[in-house]
Amino acid sequence: MTSDRPAGDYCEEMLAAAAVSQSTSDPLSGLLVGEQPEPEARGDWVIVDVVMASLNHHDVWSLKGVGLPADRLPMILGCDAAGTDPDGNEVLVHAVIPSPGWLGDETLDPRRTLLSELHPGTLAQRVAVPAANLVPKPAGLSWEQAACLPTAWLTAYRMLFTNAAVHPGDTVLVQGAAGGVATALIQLGSAAGLRVWATSRDGAKRDLALTLGADAAYETGARLPERVDAVLETVGAATWSHSVNALRPGGTIVISGATSGDAPAKAELTKIFFKQLRVIGSTMGTRDELGRLARFVVAKGIEPRIDSVLALADAREGFAKLADGAVSGKIVIHA
Repeated sequence: MTSDRPAGDYCEEMLAAAAVSQSTSDPLSGLLVGEQPEPEARGDWVIVDVVMASLNHHDVWSLKGVGLPADRLPMILGCDAAGTDPDGNEVLVHAVIPSPGWLGDETLDPRRTLLSELHPGTLAQRVAVPAANLVPKPAGLSWEQAACLPTAWLTAYRMLFTNAAVHPGDTVLVQGAAGGVATALIQLGSAAGLRVWATSRDGAKRDLALTLGADAAYETGARLPERVDAVLETVGAATWSHSVNALRPGGTIVISGATSGDAPAKAELTKIFFKQLRVIGSTMGTRDELGRLARFVVAKGIEPRIDSVLALADAREGFAKLADGAVSGKIVIHA
């Protein structure tokens, strides 16, 4: 699939999905799918023609007022995109924007932002990004697959291979089996030779985990056959105690989110120090990791789990599914 828009043939406005107001109780009330100003290239930034984008929970949180100050509205949403650069090269967009002058791992920059937090995001026909944030799209990667990778899949890649530092044959537990990060963890872990276990309250989602490559799937909170080497945690408060109890002595919890809240009933500090557990926070990933992830997906023949593909004009439908939790994999948006 290729973009049918002539390079450089830009009008003053373009179609985009933007946050124009915010509400914790009704986040979709602040979503506008309509015309927004065209991006402008400045300095070392370039314009990317978006072919495919995808949704993340980050987009819903922005509509709730989390991480996006109201004085920055309206803001075009979206972190994930694949498209073509001004020279016609097929690229993935890396969404982590470091502060000016920052050197090294951009995820450690305390002043970093994601696209759609300070700068307009990717749920648009075009997006402006630093040229250094572009990653070549491997030829063996479809546009839909490429659009899945820059946020959820990159987060999963860093959790597994940088922060959990697991090895083939190790056993990992993925808490919550059907979200974008969780499905990526299952698929990446299975492809890397890990023994992957997953949990979910929903039987259909446990079945999905098995289909994606999990070796076993359990009811949330269930007693496991043995303790695991690492737990990949995105659920938070609801599964925290189970995550701690599931680890072998010296094991690792890597946490990248807390969809059920960040204040568990018990912190489990005694178990953490007595069993010498490691608790590691993980956020997104680097541009280099995104490149390695894309090559790994192609080399292993992984097909990222896609829930649905929608036109940009129908993006509200995807937001509604995401807000309701009725998603199994990634929602991809055709720009």
